[in-house]
Amino acid sequence: MSVLRIGTCSWKYPSWEGLVYSAPKGINYLEEYAKQYDTVEIDQWFWSLHGPGKISMPREDTVREYAASVPDDFRFSVKVPNSISLSHFYRRSKADPLRENPDFLSVELFERFLDTLAPMHHLLGPLMLQFEYLNKQKIPAQDIFLVRLAEFLDAIPRDFPIGIESRNPNYLNPKYFSLLEKNGVHHVFLQGYYMPPVRDIFAKSGAPSSGTTVIRLHGPDRKGIEEKTGGSWDRRIEPRDDVLQDVVEMTNVLLSQDVDVYLNVNNHFEGSAPRTIAHLRELLG
Repeated sequence: MSVLRIGTCSWKYPSWEGLVYSAPKGINYLEEYAKQYDTVEIDQWFWSLHGPGKISMPREDTVREYAASVPDDFRFSVKVPNSISLSHFYRRSKADPLRENPDFLSVELFERFLDTLAPMHHLLGPLMLQFEYLNKQKIPAQDIFLVRLAEFLDAIPRDFPIGIESRNPNYLNPKYFSLLEKNGVHHVFLQGYYMPPVRDIFAKSGAPSSGTTVIRLHGPDRKGIEEKTGGSWDRRIEPRDDVLQDVVEMTNVLLSQDVDVYLNVNNHFEGSAPRTIAHLRELLG
């Protein structure tokens, strides 16, 4: 039987006092969070690439702390470090030359990352690889990316669901979805930024018949909504009821196809992830 989990992207927001938390500080945020939600997205470990030879991995004490803060039926969805998913190092300016990341789609580094998560293996849901927009300077053709991705997927341990989030809208075509299906991994549906609406991508992808899917709800204007909220994430500043209705319809189709669904909601989607989730729950019945 399929399972639906709804949670937020990260959780350390003092302005959720009264919505999620008993106090703005001096508490175990995650422990209190887990009393209301059964999943959360960890994105802090994504930011792992700090320059050539400078890679950070999750600290063992942090992993153990997170695992000890939630019940056994809780699940973490985790963004895989960008030291694995970035093809090139970040540039300080567009004038700087591109430098290839030697650990791009490194099986060894992925296995090392999994080892650091050992204390929470029993709590892991999807592991998500987020790929930035890959222009022709970075990856000359989609087929090159797909070959590299297929080789990586064929070699890594497959103990947990794997999700692929491609931020190249033109990559989201039959070749891409066919590769994911062949390799038993799922597409991560991202609503926001410059990506097409999730309903359109869902229609193109074809609903899988089993497995896991992640739907990540982000807004189109991160900076703009930050200015409107002033950093207080306790109200729906920009309601997006049309998108939420699309997500509800997608979710119901996926659940009927025996697909486990993770709905990961970001504050930047409407202004308050807990408020959005409360509304989603109403729409889902």
